[in-house]
Amino acid sequence: MTGNAVSSVALAEDLIALDADRLTADDVGQLKRLILDHAAVTLCGSVQPWGRKLTDWARAYGGQGRAVLVGSGGRASAATAGLVNGTSAHGYELDDTHEYSRSHPGAVVITAALAVGTERKSPGRDVMAAVVAGYEVMTRLGMAAGALATTQTGFHATCLYGPFGAAAAAARLMGLDAGQLAQAWGIALSMTGGSSQFAFEPKGTMVKRMHGGIPAQNGIVAAQLASLGVAGPVRAFEGEHGFFHLYGRDPDPSLLMRRAGEPFQIHKMSFKPYSCCRKFHSLIDALETATDGFKLDPQSIDRITVYSPTGSIEKHQMKRPDSVMAAQYSMPYIVGATLAYGSRRFDAYGPDHHGDKRILDIVDRVDAELDTSLDRYVPDAMPNRVTVRLRDGSERKETVIVSTGSPERPLSMSDVAEKARALLAMVDPVIDLDRIVAGVESLPGTKDVGSFAETLTIPGYPAEGRGSKAA
Repeated sequence: MTGNAVSSVALAEDLIALDADRLTADDVGQLKRLILDHAAVTLCGSVQPWGRKLTDWARAYGGQGRAVLVGSGGRASAATAGLVNGTSAHGYELDDTHEYSRSHPGAVVITAALAVGTERKSPGRDVMAAVVAGYEVMTRLGMAAGALATTQTGFHATCLYGPFGAAAAAARLMGLDAGQLAQAWGIALSMTGGSSQFAFEPKGTMVKRMHGGIPAQNGIVAAQLASLGVAGPVRAFEGEHGFFHLYGRDPDPSLLMRRAGEPFQIHKMSFKPYSCCRKFHSLIDALETATDGFKLDPQSIDRITVYSPTGSIEKHQMKRPDSVMAAQYSMPYIVGATLAYGSRRFDAYGPDHHGDKRILDIVDRVDAELDTSLDRYVPDAMPNRVTVRLRDGSERKETVIVSTGSPERPLSMSDVAEKARALLAMVDPVIDLDRIVAGVESLPGTKDVGSFAETLTIPGYPAEGRGSKAA
């Protein structure tokens, strides 16, 4: 969005005009990385208990359609696929992250674009443009609303901002005009939410996985309703009882605007090399340095003190998590799992390890301290500082401001493929990653994106035990 107007309609006009021809080679390259990463993490999530349950729900209640259910390969309506695939995409704490909005756009936006694009037999280039549009509104809305303060009140950013990104992606592929997209956002305004209560109840965490699926489904439905003429308010963001009034914390609506020549927000994304809360990826990097690449014997460590900025302490201190989500959200457990097994053992957060003495022995030696001096780096980064005190009385200290996978320390296409290969080997070695990579590379020239969506299946899904160790 360019110019001085700050309104939902003006933003809609800008996004509807975002044609695939406007995408540069750098834009296309970044989209390929995002889509490949999304494909792998969604396949992983599809075999977790929540992915299986949502797939079962779609079989029982989801109706008919052309959209592909990732993993099973079943078919359903676009809205149903949005809920199922978005849940899978957000299903193992490995989906992309936008630091400034504290959200995970790919799980919502790419899910919605692939579902609607498959349903409508859209060309790959149009799907890619729709993804850019969805990322723009979802991330910019979070930035403009004051995402850091909003999430500290208890909202989960992905579920809160996601319906608007999904609606934009769906609207672009459905051929809606700017007025219809603005009304779709008006409808989505009554469909948004997302509580972080899951962070405080170790057995109430499965719904958090749905925070990628719920907004994808709601955004698709909002666009569908708008296309049928269901009237909604057109000032969803700036209205008297609009988004900024309801959910904003010292909002800055001007951040909705994309300045002339400014890169799209897809270039501000972080990829997750580690399967835990993004807030602690810099902590893992710091631990790697402080322990000589995890070569230091954990038994030589007396105490580990982690210093984190405001907002990274309160919801993340559970020392005996007994669900995957709780483990991936627990800072002490993240430290224990990392020092016990290294940073790339995705299954270390699974139920087989929740009583692992090797991990818990380290967990009990972890302390947390608030360090407000790190606040100045937020939300541009998610920093952490660590002090490792050894039994011989010596200390090792390390601070990491910008973590691996961030825009400043990006993953290349080969890095993303390597992550995908390791992840899918854990899920099912039979998955043909080379075929998926080839599908991503050819997306700009693909006439029907459904041919790519069909590659995101697991032979024999859901065979008993497949993926259960990671669950």
